[in-house]
Amino acid sequence: MMLPSVFGENLFDEFMNSAFDQGFFRNAARHDMMKTDVKESDDGYQLAVDLPGFSKDEVTVKLENGNLIISAETKKVDDQKNDKGEYVRRERYAGSCSRSFYVGDAVDKDDIKAKMDDGVLTISIPKKDQKAIDQEQQIMIEG
Repeated sequence: MMLPSVFGENLFDEFMNSAFDQGFFRNAARHDMMKTDVKESDDGYQLAVDLPGFSKDEVTVKLENGNLIISAETKKVDDQKNDKGEYVRRERYAGSCSRSFYVGDAVDKDDIKAKMDDGVLTISIPKKDQKAIDQEQQIMIEG
């Protein structure tokens, strides 16, 4: 006989997971964080990055050696007891995540525009002409 549960169907899943779901491996891959859509147009690229629960102040975007690096960090909520008791399960994310995208050396930080709205970070990156590289370049051999 099934009884209704106020805790949901997966209350004890954490206790039943394999050893690889614990410790070091638990946060090794956060597939649900920073899902990103990349759209190309004639003028450039537009990234839409899902960052639910993060405020604008918790997100940083920087350009480093041709890589666009997006980082987000939120502080852990205090584990305080309240009048009703202690938490049985906590699923809200606290921590940091980061992604990077190669955008090329020709792009300058002043060319990139970023906007945060309703938990979605939108970044516009213009297309810039890269230096033309000769098709064939011979490398001198020493010795």
